[in-house]
Amino acid sequence: MPDATPDDATCPHCDRRFARDDYRDLHLGVDHAGDLTDAERERYEAALAAEEEQLRLFRYKALGLLVLVYFGFLILFAFSLA
Repeated sequence: MPDATPDDATCPHCDRRFARDDYRDLHLGVDHAGDLTDAERERYEAALAAEEEQLRLFRYKALGLLVLVYFGFLILFAFSLA
């Protein structure tokens, strides 16, 4: 197993490489949950919380865009009847 540097986003259990450290941390929590150290578990929980926050923000933005498109079409329809 190759030595992993602190800024190397490689899984220490299966040597899979990741583009970002938080992707590796999420992978560790999902695929190697039973083998995690306390530090790895803390990084997994932090990465999971950050991802959930990003998803929540995305959902709000998508909902806002959907509402704008809906009311835009509703207004266009109302003007087409006039």
